[in-house]
Amino acid sequence: MSEQRLLRKAVSDVSSEIEKYTALESSTVDDQLLKQAECECCGLKEDCTTDYITRVRGCHCGIWVCGLCSEVVKERLRRAPETAMQDAVRFHREFCQKYNSTTRLNPKLSLTCAMRDIAKRSNENRSFKNWSAPKIARSSSCVPKIDFKH
Repeated sequence: MSEQRLLRKAVSDVSSEIEKYTALESSTVDDQLLKQAECECCGLKEDCTTDYITRVRGCHCGIWVCGLCSEVVKERLRRAPETAMQDAVRFHREFCQKYNSTTRLNPKLSLTCAMRDIAKRSNENRSFKNWSAPKIARSSSCVPKIDFKH
């Protein structure tokens, strides 16, 4: 056989192998049914299989949460074991909604509000200390007495 013929046969064999793998891959993807799931806390979208979406919803009281939010909820449960899963998810969802409606939309305004709150607390702490601390009265003057009789 000539070299060209061998080369054509090799290319043909490789092409048929690629077609087999492509067909196998597409049937695997069809079996798993990928869907786009949106986190009900932060709004992140991920491509997931239906089985995975079902398992995550089962663990989080019917709510689909992304991996990051899931870790936050687990951390909250670890720190406060008496908290129910539903309460932990609800608390995190409310936090995310508040963040998305304020900080994410207008970060400069959010920073300004945070600085205002810090200044208020600092002022309150100073005024609280002034009210609660006893005033120190002078017992004697540091200026020597002037004798006007001489």
